[in-house]
Amino acid sequence: MKITVCELNNAPDIFAEEWKALVDHAQNEQSDLVLLPELPFYRWFGVTRDENEAEWNAAVIAHDTWLERLTELAPATVLGTRPVTRWDRRFNEGFVWTKDNGYHPVHLKYYLPDEPGFWEASWYERGKGDFEPVQTGDVCVGFAICSELWFFEHSRAYGKAGAELIVTPRCTGMTVDKWLMGGRAAAVSAGAYSISANRNGAEGDVEFGGQGWIIDPDGNVLGVTSKEQPFLTLDVDLTRAHEAKKTYPRYIPE
Repeated sequence: MKITVCELNNAPDIFAEEWKALVDHAQNEQSDLVLLPELPFYRWFGVTRDENEAEWNAAVIAHDTWLERLTELAPATVLGTRPVTRWDRRFNEGFVWTKDNGYHPVHLKYYLPDEPGFWEASWYERGKGDFEPVQTGDVCVGFAICSELWFFEHSRAYGKAGAELIVTPRCTGMTVDKWLMGGRAAAVSAGAYSISANRNGAEGDVEFGGQGWIIDPDGNVLGVTSKEQPFLTLDVDLTRAHEAKKTYPRYIPE
C-alpha cells in the first residue's frame, strides 16, 4: 500500500498553494492513502482561549468547502479530522473519505489539552471515548488524534483488534522529537505502522513543528517530512503488521 503523509502550512494562502502541490504529489506517486493534519482547512483557532461562535462556524464552513475538494486526491483514501457541531455540541471528528463512499465519520477526539496555544477543551467537547478500528478498503486503521497518541493502551487495543495503521493527525508545536518517540511507542504497542501528519508555520505566538512520519511496526522510522520536503510517500507491506502481532511484546496476554 502506498501511503502519503504531509505537513501543511497554517496560513490559508500558503496552504492553498501547498494543497495543489500535495495533489500533484499524490497523483504522481499513485497514492492509495493520504493522511492530512488535524483540522487542516482553517487557521488554528485554539491559539486563544476566547472561544466564539463566529470563529467556530467559520472553521466549520471552511472545512465543508475544502472537503468537496478531496476528489482531487482520488482514487486515494483520505484520512483527517474536522470541526463539527452535533447534538448542539462541538467536536473534533476523525473521518475517512473514499471516492466510492464519500465522507464517513469514525471517531470523536476524546483527550483534549487546554493550555496556552492549545485551548482545545475550551473550544469543543470530548467524544464518548470510543476507540474502535475502522476497515477502509484493504486496510484496518485506528485513530489516535494528536494527544490521543500518548494513551498507549488504545494503540495496544487497536493492535489486538487487527489494526494495521495507527493514524495520528496532529496540530503540535516544535517538540517534534518527543512526538516522534510517541509514534514509535504506538507502533511497537500495536504491532502496526504509525503514520502522522502535522501543520507547519505559525499562528500568533504558536509555531507549529511539522514533521509527518511513517514508522514501521517495530518502531523503526521509515521517513519524515520537513519544510523542504513536506510530502512523503512510501510503499508499505501490511503483512508486516500481521506478523508483528505475533512477536514481543504484542503476543503477551493482558
